[in-house]
Amino acid sequence: MTPIGRRDFINYSTAVTASVLAAQAGWTAPEAKKPKLKIAVKYSMVQVKGASHLDKFELVKKLGFKGVEIDSPSGLNLEELVKARDATGIAIHGVIDSVHWRDTLSSPSEDVREKGRKALETALNDAKTVGADTVLLVPGVVNKDATYEQCYERSQAEVKKVLPLAEKLKIKIAIETVWNNFITKPEQLVQYVDDFKSEWVAAYFDCSNMIKYGVSSADWIRKLDKRMVKFDFKGYSKTKQWCAIGDGDENWPEVLKALGEIGYDGWATSEVGGGGEAHLKDIAERMNKVLGLA
Repeated sequence: MTPIGRRDFINYSTAVTASVLAAQAGWTAPEAKKPKLKIAVKYSMVQVKGASHLDKFELVKKLGFKGVEIDSPSGLNLEELVKARDATGIAIHGVIDSVHWRDTLSSPSEDVREKGRKALETALNDAKTVGADTVLLVPGVVNKDATYEQCYERSQAEVKKVLPLAEKLKIKIAIETVWNNFITKPEQLVQYVDDFKSEWVAAYFDCSNMIKYGVSSADWIRKLDKRMVKFDFKGYSKTKQWCAIGDGDENWPEVLKALGEIGYDGWATSEVGGGGEAHLKDIAERMNKVLGLA
């Protein structure tokens, strides 16, 4: 047995004494803060044939969801959506740039990048119209047409052109983590967001997408910290691939613990295949279970 040194003995004795005194005083460690979460769905998941926007919003409310995210640009009637929002109290909390995979901001073509940038501007204006506070953006794709460095530089340049509009409208551009061969580590997303030096660029973290790359969702959340303004999820397993919410490799107790540590209170949005009432009810139940809301 290795003999204990004088300094180690003093430190050990001090720790023991402190523990005993705390126990005698009835002190216990404070419970970890629990995040206050509101569940939402992508609006495209609400698939009820012949239903009006009001019908869909009423169904969403009936099932316990608090909000939706819509696509833009799209053919949605924004005026009707706003009326349905006001009638039901269901928030349209975010807008998703619907062309960022096609008209990429990382394209070598200036014309394609311009189309993508204008679509982002449209999404920002639509977000203002419906009362959303974020636009979800996949900033680019690393492929044969763009290296990581080119994707980084080109997309940063295009987003910077849109920042004055984002600031004017008070809408955050939220960079999402996806399988685009770009930003696969939390440190990369931290750098990408911070390089803008703007409060109008933030992180939109997908808890399921990043399991593939080996870093736990909880570690991502802790490193993103206050940069993370929204998060969504599906269900992903390294053996089963995409699966139902709750059946994947997401460590939900750790995710919730990490969310509490960074003080996250806000939206938790599912992004899975859509359907009718029965399917959406199952999704709501699964979301409530994994998020500790049931």
